[in-house]
Amino acid sequence: MNLGIVGAGKIVEDLLSFIHDIPTITLKAISSKPSHGEKLLSFQKKYGFTHTYSDYGTMLENDDVDTIYIGLPNHLHYSYAKEALLNGKHVICEKPFTSTLQEFLELKEISQQKELVLVEAITNQYMKNYLSMKNYLPKLGDIKIVECNYSQYSSRYEAFKAGEIHPAFNPEMSGGALMDINLYNIHLVVGFFGSPKKVEYWANIEREIDTSGILLMDYGNFKCVCIGSKDSTAPNAMNIQGNKGYIHMANSANNIQCFDYSLNKQAPIQVDLSDHWHRMYDEFVEFERIIKERDLEKVTNMLEHSEKVMNVLEQAKRSANLVFSSNK
Repeated sequence: MNLGIVGAGKIVEDLLSFIHDIPTITLKAISSKPSHGEKLLSFQKKYGFTHTYSDYGTMLENDDVDTIYIGLPNHLHYSYAKEALLNGKHVICEKPFTSTLQEFLELKEISQQKELVLVEAITNQYMKNYLSMKNYLPKLGDIKIVECNYSQYSSRYEAFKAGEIHPAFNPEMSGGALMDINLYNIHLVVGFFGSPKKVEYWANIEREIDTSGILLMDYGNFKCVCIGSKDSTAPNAMNIQGNKGYIHMANSANNIQCFDYSLNKQAPIQVDLSDHWHRMYDEFVEFERIIKERDLEKVTNMLEHSEKVMNVLEQAKRSANLVFSSNK
């Protein structure tokens, strides 16, 4: 994979902190707005980029770049991904895929017409512990209750309360707790159980954005609650309860470090198959394989998963009367 990156924020810094651990990924180029020029030069010096660009379109003209990673604010994912696909580049798009289902469906159609790889960078779907957890689900018997809590007091919330609006709390930029943090819970649950029959989102809304909320998903034979909060915090956890046992994870859904599995009246067994320190490592190892092998069947499967998640988000937004600029 010859990678071009667009963005210079925290998620890009996260990516750069481990990407050289995957030697088959070559950092070819990075692009961001002109005001980030010095930062891009520091990235180039530290991580070995061949080129830096202040213009995204110019980077897309570079034939040495075959894949674009989009690490921008949520509302920009659609337009930047579309431009990359139309220029014949594979696309790895940071979560949430797009602001609306319709935007996602358009990107999906373009990628399939051009036979290009289009995937959502969502950590938990590729983590070894998550994939292992799937194998334990049938042992739990009939699933009854699923509970996920990912709550993290945002460093931007104090500024938001003071009237300073950052992307994470900006409805014009598709921010909020649902899109930024509860999304991980949704991916986790939908990845295990597919689409729910009914979705309701009970949100705490301040100045037209959800700062926290409780998402209810009804699967008919079992119920699920997903809590996501950027205005308060608590110990993060996930529980899957069946009539024969349970799975418990004592951390957030974006970073599945280990989990406990227990059958009724038996001592829990801890499972941990992780072999790298960074939560994003497994997904990029798989993205590199997918692109190298042009594994479009896997791409189709992951796009089907992302579409189910986008449908849940649409239902949740309607339920809570959340309206982003892209919905208007």
